[in-house]
Amino acid sequence: MKLGAFSVSLNVKDIYTSKTFYETLGFTVFAGDIEHHYLIMKNDDSIIGLFQGMFEQNILTFNPGWDQNANTLDDYDDVRAIEKHLNINNIKLERKIEGNKSGPASIVFYDPDGNTILIDQHI
Repeated sequence: MKLGAFSVSLNVKDIYTSKTFYETLGFTVFAGDIEHHYLIMKNDDSIIGLFQGMFEQNILTFNPGWDQNANTLDDYDDVRAIEKHLNINNIKLERKIEGNKSGPASIVFYDPDGNTILIDQHI
């Protein structure tokens, strides 16, 4: 399966403090809006999302159809094909795709240790 760009979405207590901390580690703001309490930061091909007050735990995020620079890929597995694969393999989905046959959609499930995994397709 081709899951696309990978990032870790972090639940942070203070986005300004976290931004400064990750800048010290060499990350720079790539996308987002600090006034709306979220930033996407990059250090080479490493991507982290900082999210204040949006969810309770950290999330492993995959973006089908995107590379690590949010460029659209020509060849990728659509999130609906990934959902079908997970269903066939008895992976319980917390959030399924409802209705739409193409375009942006997302699914959520948990790994065996309870870590949240988000497959979030933007195209």
